[in-house]
Amino acid sequence: MKIAVGLIVGVIVLVFILFMVGWAYVVPETHQVVITQFGKPVGNIITKAGLHFKKPFIQKAQYFEKRLLGWDGDPNQVPTKDKKFIWVDTTARWKIADALTFLQTVGNETGAHSKLDDIINSATRDTITSHLLVEVVRDSNRIIEIGEESEEMIVTDEALESIETGRKQLEAKILKTAQKLAPQYGIEVVDVRIKRLNYVEEVRNDVYNRMIAERKQAAASYRSEGQGKRAEIDGQRGKELKRITSEAYRTAQGLKGTADAEVTKIYADAYNQDPEFYSFLKTLDTYQKTIDSDTTLILTTEDEYYRHLKGPGTK
Repeated sequence: MKIAVGLIVGVIVLVFILFMVGWAYVVPETHQVVITQFGKPVGNIITKAGLHFKKPFIQKAQYFEKRLLGWDGDPNQVPTKDKKFIWVDTTARWKIADALTFLQTVGNETGAHSKLDDIINSATRDTITSHLLVEVVRDSNRIIEIGEESEEMIVTDEALESIETGRKQLEAKILKTAQKLAPQYGIEVVDVRIKRLNYVEEVRNDVYNRMIAERKQAAASYRSEGQGKRAEIDGQRGKELKRITSEAYRTAQGLKGTADAEVTKIYADAYNQDPEFYSFLKTLDTYQKTIDSDTTLILTTEDEYYRHLKGPGTK
């Protein structure tokens, strides 16, 4: 037991001495190492994590990140193809692809940022100056609005000025250009994004006017579509009203015809049962409808109309 403890203590002391004299070093998972001797690289790039050894005093371990690193450029004023000046603020993600080349060309991350300033800013300027302002601002020809009564997005294809290339395509062009230039410094540019666009005063007014014109055009389209829908609904309503009226009239006429036929049948049945009595009733009904206190009739005693006034059974 005492021997085992002694061995452990001895190993710890040995490792401590090796670190103290610069014989051993540790490579973390997130780093890679280039060994330099009197300032010049020697050997291969060490990317395997763990404990490694080197010559003390004359060799030095240079550590470099293996993870993605960020780059944020300063806003630059850039003219577009249609001579509109805008402020462009870009950001990028990059990594050290070749640590040896990186050490020999830029030395450290500060030097890499300086090179990325030149590469990405130059690529951004060249790309934007060859495209119109509207292509830099927009990604597509859609106008996206938020409904007033809900948060649902309304998407229309009613942009005032159509584009073939949008911001995403421009970002891809900038990235492609940067990826061609960066490897000579041991750098790999993974992604480039336009973080923010801002307009100089003259351009801002022009952009506002363009936005207003687009919204007015979209509003006019909505109104025209609404009026067309209204006319369609009015037409359907009028057609339905005529159909209902026609059916109601046909039904009413059918009922009226049925009722008239029933009345006629009742009259006929009554007449067949007692023609004399039926004639008497109809004559009395005629008296009631034609004679009142202001009516004067001049009849002969032989007149058929006067027959029932003479008395029952009179011919």
